[in-house]
Amino acid sequence: MLTFAVNQALLSAYFQADFFGKCIFFGLFSLSILCWVVLIQKTLQARGTKKLSEAFIRTFDEKKGGLLSLSLEALPQPSKKGAHNPFARIFQTMKQKTLEILNKNKFFSEEKDEIFLTRSDLELVESHVLITISSEAKRLEKNLFILAMIVSLAPFLGLLGTVWGILITFSELSTGGSASSNTAIIGGLSTALATTVLGLVIAIPALIFYSYLKNTLRHLTSDMEDFLYKLLSTIELQYRKPEHSYQCVEKE
Repeated sequence: MLTFAVNQALLSAYFQADFFGKCIFFGLFSLSILCWVVLIQKTLQARGTKKLSEAFIRTFDEKKGGLLSLSLEALPQPSKKGAHNPFARIFQTMKQKTLEILNKNKFFSEEKDEIFLTRSDLELVESHVLITISSEAKRLEKNLFILAMIVSLAPFLGLLGTVWGILITFSELSTGGSASSNTAIIGGLSTALATTVLGLVIAIPALIFYSYLKNTLRHLTSDMEDFLYKLLSTIELQYRKPEHSYQCVEKE
């Protein structure tokens, strides 16, 4: 009932406004539609990514014994077209780059049976995966700037409507008190009040969900970095050459 009354008041203010006032209303309505489209899309994306990532890590922890022999298909994959799992790409990049370096070391090594990774090899793998994490973070934050823009723009557009409505009201008051001027005064006041309310109604949910999404994506990025170092530690335990081997070589 309250929502119907608010909508009726806003529509009444829209029809009573002059041409420029209607343009301001149209801008605010457009921002509202854009806000909710982006808000819903990014919220569903963040929730879907978080859920899929948690399932991926849970399954990975159960099967990570042979990391390089573990197939990506054996881990949870997106069930919907357009869904995305950044942890799968991190795992795939890590596995691909590690196998490339191991094959290179095997080609140049005199001992073909035992192949190790040096500290510089691990740092190279880490740098490649960090680039992947940065790319995935940018993908998750795509279009999020729209909410930040709406948070700033909607109140200013509402303020413009407020100033314009008051300007119309004072302009009509200065001309006298005819029936047409009274209608214009009412239209000016309704434009001033309705655009202020509409601007705040758009900006407040945008601010809340922008903060929520920003915090969620920050945690996801942190989880991706933790996953990277979990993979690195597993690789290092399996393929890092023991330190005493280097010392023996140096003594010889």
